[in-house]
Amino acid sequence: MRILIVGSGGREHALAWKLAQSPLVTRLFVAPGNGGTARVAENVPIGDADLPALVAFARHKQIDLVVAGPELPLVLGLADTLAQEGIPCFGPNAFAAQLEGSKAFAKTVMRASGVPTADFMVFDEYDQARAHILERPMPCVVKADGLAAGKGVVVCKTREQALETLDEMMIREVFGAAGERVVVEDALTGEEASFLAFCDGTSFALMPSSQDHKAALDGDQGPNTGGMGAYSPAPVLPEADWEPMAELVIRPILDHLAASGHPFKGILYAGLMFTPDGPRVLEYNVRFGDPECQPLLMRLDSDLLDIMLACTRGTLAETPVRWKPQSALCVVMAAGGYPKSYPKGMEITGIDRAEAETGVTVFHAGTRAEDGRTLCSGGRVLGVTALGDTLAQARDAAYRGVELIHFDPCHYRRDIGDKGLGHK
Repeated sequence: MRILIVGSGGREHALAWKLAQSPLVTRLFVAPGNGGTARVAENVPIGDADLPALVAFARHKQIDLVVAGPELPLVLGLADTLAQEGIPCFGPNAFAAQLEGSKAFAKTVMRASGVPTADFMVFDEYDQARAHILERPMPCVVKADGLAAGKGVVVCKTREQALETLDEMMIREVFGAAGERVVVEDALTGEEASFLAFCDGTSFALMPSSQDHKAALDGDQGPNTGGMGAYSPAPVLPEADWEPMAELVIRPILDHLAASGHPFKGILYAGLMFTPDGPRVLEYNVRFGDPECQPLLMRLDSDLLDIMLACTRGTLAETPVRWKPQSALCVVMAAGGYPKSYPKGMEITGIDRAEAETGVTVFHAGTRAEDGRTLCSGGRVLGVTALGDTLAQARDAAYRGVELIHFDPCHYRRDIGDKGLGHK
């Protein structure tokens, strides 16, 4: 089969790496891809938001399945546009993708389907939102409704910070159209986990729990990033709790969307917070997380293409989804300065030596290949990922790999997985 993956990050390299292992795959394309995807697939110079070009390429190359990596093409309607051409897409249609594309939509669906989440209000008018913030207790969370590259959620400890954030979103329009509507909700405290499921519209197959590390610096300090590392499984959500949690946060969403006439097909990702009052859903995503994708796919022991096809065809209940019992951990190596301004073009060395370590695979994110060299081209550069019989073994192997890779300036967290190892 001929497969097209859309996207250019570490998640997309992991998807290409895993799909390339399927005996069903005859040609594998990635648009636009990166230096790592070029090793296992054919890169295509088409941006992930260029729907007309993506669909034209899929039609011209007789693609059998399009796999959407990031959320933007799904929110823009990639699955809908491909459906008009009779081309299957692994990912939800634009209506269901609003779970990630609109925070107000997601919160409203959670409330309607009984999913536990922080109490909230939605505002289209600045004056009404400002009046609400002036009256409500602090802290609170102010969210731009639309996609804002992961930066449109601000936890505000003081009323002054909340008002300043509101002004940035609705008056100064720092996030453009994404901030025309805002959600103001209660701030929650606790440990977070990521809980993902393959979905075919009515049935789901659970993935093991995982945990992302968003903050740039050790100890969850510093600015938020796209993710500095992840591991699976996460002890805060043990296997015995996966099925009950799915009945709480996965099934109600699938049932609600199916009843709305828009069955959810693809990956439903619940971002969870374990509060003193019980688990709450912080957000839903409609694709693999990055970097959670990397350790999860290292643990997947079934043919990923089989699973994806079953999701598009509504046959997931009949398709085996097996997972390796080991733990997996990913450490993101970023360019110095990320997530603020950072240099590009530095040569990367040592990847092959790192991958010679037992259990280690290096997934490329912000890289490009040039004249036989691998160069940095983004903020998050590599995701050094390892399998181990225990979380400690996976962590040690991943950091051994990190130590063998060099580019300058480079930054990475040194405490990925510590929270899981310290769990009682």
